Amino acid sequence: MTGFFPRGSAASPPPLWAACAPVVLLLGSLAGVIVFKGSDAISDYSHLALLAATVAALGLSAATGGLSRRGLSVGFRRSARQILPAVPMLVFIAMVSATWMLSGVVPMLIDFGLRFLDPTYFLVTACAMCAAISVLTGSSWSTIATIGVAFMGIGTVMGFHPGWVAGAIISGAYFGDKVSPLSDTTVVASSACGVDLFRHIRYLMLTSAPAMLVALTCFLAVGFISGNAETPDSPAIAKALAGQFNLTPWVLVIPVITIAMIVLRVPTLLTLFVSSMLGLGGVFLFQPQIVAMLGGASPAMIWDMLWSAVEFNTGIAAFDELVSTGGITGMLPTIALVLCAMMFGTALIATGMLAKITSSAMKGLRGRFPIVASTVGAGLFINSCTADQYLSLIIGGNMFRTVYRRAGLEPRLLSRTLEDSVSVTSVLIPWNSCGVTQSTVLGVATLVYLPFCIFNWLSPLMSLLMAYTGFRIRQRGGMAAGGSLAKA
Repeated sequence: MTGFFPRGSAASPPPLWAACAPVVLLLGSLAGVIVFKGSDAISDYSHLALLAATVAALGLSAATGGLSRRGLSVGFRRSARQILPAVPMLVFIAMVSATWMLSGVVPMLIDFGLRFLDPTYFLVTACAMCAAISVLTGSSWSTIATIGVAFMGIGTVMGFHPGWVAGAIISGAYFGDKVSPLSDTTVVASSACGVDLFRHIRYLMLTSAPAMLVALTCFLAVGFISGNAETPDSPAIAKALAGQFNLTPWVLVIPVITIAMIVLRVPTLLTLFVSSMLGLGGVFLFQPQIVAMLGGASPAMIWDMLWSAVEFNTGIAAFDELVSTGGITGMLPTIALVLCAMMFGTALIATGMLAKITSSAMKGLRGRFPIVASTVGAGLFINSCTADQYLSLIIGGNMFRTVYRRAGLEPRLLSRTLEDSVSVTSVLIPWNSCGVTQSTVLGVATLVYLPFCIFNWLSPLMSLLMAYTGFRIRQRGGMAAGGSLAKA
């Protein structure tokens, strides 16, 4: 017996049925949760489903001779390098959320929005502003964790369905992130496919601009249909904001400095840390009544404010839920889910199961539309397996570069298709690091906001439509434009 790992020869690739089994187990488990417990329970059971699928992947790989120490090491390094940096970022996002609320930044923005934003144009305004800020900053995460939280509060008080508000915020933030030359994902997608960054962005606009235009039109139409969606609690919430917080415009210095740091390309972790410290200072400077409510200024009070939940008990349930904070402890389940997703991705990469599934799916690809459709499907699949958009872009680029070259298709078509199917759909997957983070930050379950993220689910459909029509797609030899192999 040589033990758990094979010795002396390379691990053999797993059979297709074994490679598919862990993915089927994961998706089947989550489907069962939705059926028997409801979509809101996904976050409670995703950890167990991911761990069970991880164990199944390792067990089946060991049984079929596909497990090796080297494979595990490579898989872990590849997953950890992409996902672990998100952990401190999540901690700092939790600190920003807590300090911006308690310092009065978010309450001030909510009050400003209630005074000056017409409910009819609220959704389209939220989407457009999040898009503009994401273009300037190149970061959907930072946009949603700051201005997005404020828009979420405004929309809640106005009485809009949380899914519509979150959908408008996420649609705008991910559009801006996708077309910004400052975005990490945009740079990764273009470089993974060997395409000039600005050439990639210009080509990307052929699918992104129509998708965004449709999304803005839908959000505007919903605003007109809803009219003034104010709830019975809205006047009481507005009054409670003024009663509990010192609503001074000076607190807006904090978000202005934060946005300036992001635009100047200050490292994200440093920006979030400075922003949380500015918010912490704002609590003491602008909200002395909050300091008194928490027991007075002391190191222990500061630690409790950042680490633990801070709850308000005004008797107005909607207001208390709106302004209460979760602190770092509120983010711990999210961090745990991200780590479980990393373990699942490690298992699929290390055992060769992900490579087996994708290579099997790519066999016999012929024609422009089948190739693009396979890229979209593979992008969604890899995004679900690796739980990380960066890793999915890199794997997808490496997988399909040769396929596109042999078919005479331009590399920029591959980079655009990957962006359409990976970058913007990551937030729609409940166990993906993006989906987990944004659902926690906005307080809306992933499957609740998914139908309302019009831009995000429309982007891969636009990619398919462009491939079907052949609009602005050039093919150089190898295959006929109609989609079949050209005769020599």
